[in-house]
Amino acid sequence: MTPHHTTDVQLRQGIAFRDLHHGPRPFVVPNPWDAGSARILAAFGFAALATTGAGLAHSLGRPDGTDRVSRAEILDNARLIVEAGGLPVTADLESGFGDTPEDVAETIRLAAAAGLVGGSVEDSTGREDTGPEGSPVRPLAEAVERVAAAVEAAERLDFPFTVTARAENFFQGRPDLDDTIRRLQAYEAAGAHVLYAPALPDAEAIAAVCSSVTRPVNVLMGGALKLSVDDLGALGVRRISTGSALSRAALGALTRAAREITESGTFTFGADTLPYADANTLFTEPTASRDGRAV
Repeated sequence: MTPHHTTDVQLRQGIAFRDLHHGPRPFVVPNPWDAGSARILAAFGFAALATTGAGLAHSLGRPDGTDRVSRAEILDNARLIVEAGGLPVTADLESGFGDTPEDVAETIRLAAAAGLVGGSVEDSTGREDTGPEGSPVRPLAEAVERVAAAVEAAERLDFPFTVTARAENFFQGRPDLDDTIRRLQAYEAAGAHVLYAPALPDAEAIAAVCSSVTRPVNVLMGGALKLSVDDLGALGVRRISTGSALSRAALGALTRAAREITESGTFTFGADTLPYADANTLFTEPTASRDGRAV
């Protein structure tokens, strides 16, 4: 593969994204699913963005799931989000798109080439839980080897690329907190910069995870948990993502409007829509003054 040449912008964004994990309070990294949603979120002052595999799959008319969206499609989408938002972006890189650790390493290199400054690698297999050969979660030793390969590839880059290691037990219907913690500790030992166990069920589980590791922990919000940024900070969380929640919120608005039209023949949903002029303003490029500053 051709070596990646880091731009000054990517270097600055990589440093900024890394440093956000060590700030005075947790930061929220929301998950746009396309260029338009990235522009909107950037306008609200978020410091960084993250992609969503599920949000992208749904926008392409597909269900979420392993291999439903290709590596090329995910990285092309990530590149658009990087360009549109102008912010540091970390990507959902699923399980690394390949059977071997070298495949995972190549995914990290390609992610850097797409302009990303971080990416998550999960330990899921995409298989049904039908016994040892069909487990939805990889054996620990195999998963650790893949995380280590991702970290090594990231650290060979000439800018900080933040690798997030995901323990998928709860997300895959295996609510085993002890094994989840054991996995996160092993991923930390393998060099992962951020640790993440999506779908933790409650504050107690979040606190247990945070207290069991020394690297920053990402927690997924936007579902049933009713915890604020301050609540999560008190539990030890350093980063908060929304996964596919924002894209599903948009889908929810669309389906409610369609249901109203087809079932009631009315159009009251229009009262809650963003005014046309405001929508246009969100996507209007700033003009530049004669000295080059945005006005």
